[in-house]
Amino acid sequence: MHHRLCGALAAVVIVAGCNGSSQVEEPPAAKVEGSTIVFAADSPQRKALVAEPVSMRPVPARTVNGRLVWNEDRTVRIYSPFAGRVERIAVQVGDAVRPGQLLAAVASPEFGQAQAEARRAEGEFVLAEKNLARVRELQAAGVAPAKDLNAAEAEHARAAAERSRAAARLKLYGGGDAVNQQFALTSPIAGTVVERTINPGQEIRPDQNAPGTPALFVITDPRSLWAVLDAQEEDLPRVRVGDTVRVRSPAFPGETFEAKVTAVADFLDPVTRVIKVRASLDNSHRKLKGEMFVVAEVTGEAAAHVAVPTRAVFFSGGRHYAFTDDGDGRYTRREIRIGDTDRDTIHVIEGLAEGQRVVVDGALALQQILVPRRVKKS
Repeated sequence: MHHRLCGALAAVVIVAGCNGSSQVEEPPAAKVEGSTIVFAADSPQRKALVAEPVSMRPVPARTVNGRLVWNEDRTVRIYSPFAGRVERIAVQVGDAVRPGQLLAAVASPEFGQAQAEARRAEGEFVLAEKNLARVRELQAAGVAPAKDLNAAEAEHARAAAERSRAAARLKLYGGGDAVNQQFALTSPIAGTVVERTINPGQEIRPDQNAPGTPALFVITDPRSLWAVLDAQEEDLPRVRVGDTVRVRSPAFPGETFEAKVTAVADFLDPVTRVIKVRASLDNSHRKLKGEMFVVAEVTGEAAAHVAVPTRAVFFSGGRHYAFTDDGDGRYTRREIRIGDTDRDTIHVIEGLAEGQRVVVDGALALQQILVPRRVKKS
């Protein structure tokens, strides 16, 4: 009996000792409040979590290739509306021209016909006007019937309309009163002649105005250029209308030129997978030339973003997250929108603010605590 009692007591002591040690080693359970995990002050799990304050860093610039073209808002391509033969070239490439200045003289029978039509319409109008005056006198005297007056008035109106049409057409192309078949190609704007594709004696026709056909003259204002850039899909957040980009040319190393984005295409090229971006560039110094290859640096609207170590960010359910240390053992999971990755740093566009402390070691362990609790609740 004595041996049995001792054995029972020993078993009780052993069991009690085992239970006591297990209660001491078990850490306090973490509480989950929405997206926040709360640890007790004496929880050993807090020692495994390392947090660092986030900082603001400049957004790294991305470079896109492009070329310079004429500013189409200040460029005209001149074709001939009439067939004819070039008799004289009045300007050369590089010449500065003013509005209305002669570029080339063309001998054109078609233009002569337009001149003749205007002269004939003028003669018919004068004749109709005299006839209307005569019929009115006769009708007032009771000699001519009313129908003759109506016919004379209708003829006068027709002649007046034809005279106006022929005169407006002739004026549109700069014709005078004489029928000389001399058509003058003139510049509609002030600028510089940058292209010329005709020579004296060359035959020209209106059907040469088809798309893709070189213009007879190209006149532009070279003090303003367009930079046409080939941006990638990931560059779209950085290139918005109104943004400023810095353009560099191999011809001027170490020098940058500012340009303002004026248009972003609504589609990507199906072959090259690039999107065209147009920026307007001030070239009053006349250093840059059309068709130069350039490189543009784009940064977007923001000059700096919150930067965190890459190990602080994890991906779950199609979204990016990071945990912040809110103090007093509270850790909150926050959804973030990331930008560029710079070596071991990720730029965060939304979701974090400067000064917050982000968990850099132990974020996945916190996620394991948070996710099972949410699954049980659902």
